Amino acid sequence: MTEKILGKKDLVLFTVSAILLLDTLASAASVGVSSIFWWLFLGVIFFIPFALISAEMSCSYPEQGGIYAWVKTAYGSRWAARTSWSYWVNTAVWIPAIAILFAGIFKQMFIPDLSLLGQIAIGVTLTWITVAVNIVSLDIGRFVPDTGAVLKILIFLALIVGAFNYVGEHGMANEFSLAALKPDWQASFQYIPAIIYGMLGFELVSASSEEMKDPARDMPKAVLISAAIIMVLYLFGTIAMLAAIPAQDINLVEGLMDTLYLLFGQTPAGKTFAMILGIAALFTFFSNGVTWALGCNRAAAEAAKMGELPAIFAKESKNNGTPLGASLMMGAVSTGTIVLYGFLAGSNEDLFWSLFAFSAVIFMLPYIAMMLAFIKSRVEQPEHYRPYKIPGGLLVARLFAYSCITVLSMAIVLFIYSPEEGVQWPVLVGVVVTLIIGEFVIRIAEKDKSEPIMSFSAIK
Repeated sequence: MTEKILGKKDLVLFTVSAILLLDTLASAASVGVSSIFWWLFLGVIFFIPFALISAEMSCSYPEQGGIYAWVKTAYGSRWAARTSWSYWVNTAVWIPAIAILFAGIFKQMFIPDLSLLGQIAIGVTLTWITVAVNIVSLDIGRFVPDTGAVLKILIFLALIVGAFNYVGEHGMANEFSLAALKPDWQASFQYIPAIIYGMLGFELVSASSEEMKDPARDMPKAVLISAAIIMVLYLFGTIAMLAAIPAQDINLVEGLMDTLYLLFGQTPAGKTFAMILGIAALFTFFSNGVTWALGCNRAAAEAAKMGELPAIFAKESKNNGTPLGASLMMGAVSTGTIVLYGFLAGSNEDLFWSLFAFSAVIFMLPYIAMMLAFIKSRVEQPEHYRPYKIPGGLLVARLFAYSCITVLSMAIVLFIYSPEEGVQWPVLVGVVVTLIIGEFVIRIAEKDKSEPIMSFSAIK
């Protein structure tokens, strides 16, 4: 019997660790002061609906496997397998982006002359440390995301307080006015998807529903509490970065440390404090990878047990019962990706964005399936017991889901096609190749599959 160890506090910290990303803060701030408008606007039409839908699905259908289980119940095994593949492989190609961000800031802080090859080596090492943490028991592994969540909150608060003091002495680096808040549609398009990306992940912890003490009671509260924390910190964190650095000068990799040095590095003590915050930020990048790998590897393992991904994904650690096969496969794919894209990139900033955009497109596809599964569950099983249910009936449910689908679709298009730069071929080719490989993987797994398909209408 699985031990019930995850309470409401763990769910909040896990969710904050998964969604609150320092790595996308510079991308969001690069939009300029109008990014404040985008945080608020997308918060209303996407973030809140997505959080509420996740809360309803997580406590109404708390099957082990989360988003994979919901899509499977709605649309059958093959679409569930595609969802599982996309959900898992996006993390495998996103971890290298986080690893490059880690290596870039490590270089900035400690080894200014470190080459891109050296940064890639650091990234590969970090990837396999992440794999190792995934293989230990969840009771141990959960402390990484819990600690990462606390550190993220502290770093965001330090940015906000530091910016307030900095502005009092130096003024604002960007003009904050109603005119500046007005969105510049052309200039905003490239990095708006990063804001949308920074709002995803509420469903992740549901993949470990068997370890929750009381998912029906705790999940809705955890989602709402974490949503409030995340939105406030994202909004004011972006303002803090824009208070210190002109938008056009923000570096996607080194922008965080640039901001910390500006805010605190005017004295030896302040510079030391900025370094401490930088080290804490490095840990949060590591915790991001661990958090997502924990959820995605467990979801992939469940899919493999059902014969929808190759059997190697279902192999578990004999000592800990953790997804050993999925974790090792993730390490292998991450290593290959970071090395391949590393040789194609001209700088750590180019490498980070290519890996980030590539993984983000794949990442968003399962969420479209999740929204469709949510609507189907409401239509086919209106009487199913839902400890938490979005008010307003089917009309509001449809409105929320289709609003999320529209925003996700827009983000996918903008990751692949930039109005200023045209088609992003490394991103497009990477996505197409990854999806084709996924079809081959799924067909191989289906040869031994014999489990019957269950729909929402069959659930009692």
